[in-house]
Amino acid sequence: MPDLDLIKQGEQGVRDRHGRFARGRSGNPADRILRRKVPTLFRSPNCEKVAPSGQFEIRRSSSSVPSMTDGLSTLYQDLLSGSYDCVDRIVLNAYFRMGHSPGGFRVWWRALTGSDETLENAYLMRLAGRFSRRVRGYAKAHNIAVIDCSVGERKHDIATEYRSKTTVVQGLFLVLVGRAPAPVWDVSAKHHIERKKPIPYVNHYSFHILDPEWGHLTIKVSGHPPFPAQVILNGHEYVACQARKAGIAFTKEGNCFTDISDAAGLAKIADTLSEQRAIGRLSQVCERWIYTTCLCFALDFEEQRRSGFRYQYSSYQIEYSRNLVFEVGGHMEQVFQALIDRSRAPLDLKTIKTIVGYKHRPKIHRRTKRSAEWEVAVERPTYDLTIFKLHCGKLTLKIYTKGERVLRIEAVAHNTRELNCGRSLEKFPEVVWRLKSMLERFADALSCIDQCFIADELLEQLPTASQVGKTIVGGIDLNKARMRAVLEALIALSASPNGFTASHVAARVCARTKQSPSQYGPRHAAYDLKKLRGKDIVRRIGHTRRYEPLPTGLRAMTALLVLRDKAIKPLLAAAQPLRPRRGPHNPKPIDRHYAAIQTAMRGVFHELGLAA
Repeated sequence: MPDLDLIKQGEQGVRDRHGRFARGRSGNPADRILRRKVPTLFRSPNCEKVAPSGQFEIRRSSSSVPSMTDGLSTLYQDLLSGSYDCVDRIVLNAYFRMGHSPGGFRVWWRALTGSDETLENAYLMRLAGRFSRRVRGYAKAHNIAVIDCSVGERKHDIATEYRSKTTVVQGLFLVLVGRAPAPVWDVSAKHHIERKKPIPYVNHYSFHILDPEWGHLTIKVSGHPPFPAQVILNGHEYVACQARKAGIAFTKEGNCFTDISDAAGLAKIADTLSEQRAIGRLSQVCERWIYTTCLCFALDFEEQRRSGFRYQYSSYQIEYSRNLVFEVGGHMEQVFQALIDRSRAPLDLKTIKTIVGYKHRPKIHRRTKRSAEWEVAVERPTYDLTIFKLHCGKLTLKIYTKGERVLRIEAVAHNTRELNCGRSLEKFPEVVWRLKSMLERFADALSCIDQCFIADELLEQLPTASQVGKTIVGGIDLNKARMRAVLEALIALSASPNGFTASHVAARVCARTKQSPSQYGPRHAAYDLKKLRGKDIVRRIGHTRRYEPLPTGLRAMTALLVLRDKAIKPLLAAAQPLRPRRGPHNPKPIDRHYAAIQTAMRGVFHELGLAA
C-alpha cells in the first residue's frame, strides 16, 4: 500500500500533459511499506536471437523442428528460412462480479462502510476523486510520469518512448490518463441503485508496468466503483523474457523474431501460451500487480480484505499470428504481391491498404547483422506495408508484411464472444485453438486460390447427376450464368472463419447478378449447394446448416473459373476479326504472353476453319 502521508503531501500538486516527471528506479507502490529490494531480473538490452513457437525451421540447424501444416506455408517452404506461431496481443477483462449488480453492490458497500447511510452519489464521486489524488500524489513522490492524454493520442507510442528512457527495471514506470466509457452507479432517493444511461465517459488510468515474466504490460482501471479493469499483455514479450532466462539467443525486430539459436528449446516456451498451463501463468501475472499497484489507490489492503473485493478474469481480445520468415526480402515481396493479385478478385476484396515506405527490400542477400531495438509504429514505415484484410463480424483475418523478411498471417478476435466457446480465463486454451484453426483455414483457402488445379475425371463428371443421401440431384453446368455466380460466391466465402450458410450464398449471388431475393433466395442456394456436395466440392460442417469448401473442391472451382475467364476467353478472342488496337502503356508479363498465344492460335484456327 502506498505511503498515505506522501500521497497527501502531493495531492495538491497535479501536473498537466506538459509537466512530465522524471523516472524513478522503482514504481511498485507496495515498495514503501514492504521495504523490499527489487532485484534486477532483466539482462542488459543486447541483441539476442528468438522464435516463439519452436517451429522455426533453420536449414543450417541440426535439430528437427516440425513444419507448419497449412497449405500456404507448405507451398512456399523452399523460400523460407523459418516459421513460427505466437499468441500476440492478449486483453483480459478484470471484474468484481458482485459489484456489477445492484443487490451485490449494496451488499459489498455494507461490508466496506458498515451501513447504507453513505450509499449516495456524493460518496461514490469521492471515491473516484480519492483514486485520482492518490495516483498523482504517489507518482509525484516517486518521480513517475502521469500524462493526461487527449482524444486521438496513441498511448502505446507514448509508453514505448518512455520505456526506452526509463531506469525502472521492474514495476510501475508510467501512468496515462484518458477518458473512456465505463459503468457507473446512480443512487437515487431511498438508496435505489441503477446504472447511469447512457454509459458516461470517465477517467481511466493506464498503469504501464515492467514484469520479469511478461515484459511490458498495461493495466487499465476505471476510477469509479466497482473499478472494472483490463490487463493488456503481449505474447512476443513473454517469449523474449523466457528465452533470455533460458539463455537462448534470438534476434527480435519490432514485434517479430527473425533468427534463433535453439528452436527445440523455444518450442517448450511457446507451447506454454497455448496449453492449459497458460491459465495459471495469466492469473499469476494479473494477481501480482492489480491489487498492489492499481487497486490500492482506490481501496487500501484493509478495505480490500474487509469488503472481500476480488477480481475475476475473462478473455476479451486475442491475436494469434503465424510468421513466415523468408530468406530474401525481395522473394517475399514478389510472393505477396502475386498472392494479392490472384486472390483479390475471387475473394471480392474491396480495398487493399498499402503504406509506402522509403526502402526497398533486398533482392539477393539478407543482412548479416540485425538491430534488435524496439520498433515504434510511424506513419511512414521503413518498408512498404501492404495489409490484406478480411472482416467477419468481430473476427478479422489479415496477411501483411512485417519488416524486411517476415510475412505474417494473423487471426484476431476483437471480442471472444464471437467464437462461441466461453470467455472465462479457464477457456483461454480453447480460444487460442479456435483462432489457430481459423488461421489455418484462411491460409489453406489462400493456397488453393493461389495454386488451383482440376482433375480430368472431375471435369468429366461435373455435368452428370449424383446422389446425396437418398436424393438424386442434377449435374453442374458451367455454361449457365447462375452456376458460375454460385461458384464465385463460394470462393469469396471460402475464407469465412465459421463457414457460411445458404443465406450467405444467396446474398452474394444476388449482389453479383443484380437479382432480387425472389429470383434467387436461400432455397435456390440450398439446392445448388446440394449439387456441389454431390461432387465433393463443399461439405456440411457437422450437423449444422453451415458449409465449407473442401480443399480439392476449392482448387477445382478456382481452376474452372480461371480457365474460362483467363484462358479460354483470351484464346477465342484470337478468332475475332483483326482490328488495329493499342497495347497497354505498361504491359505486364501476362499481357505479352496473351499476345504471343493469340498470334500463334490464329494459325491453328485458320487450319481448323475457325478464323474469321
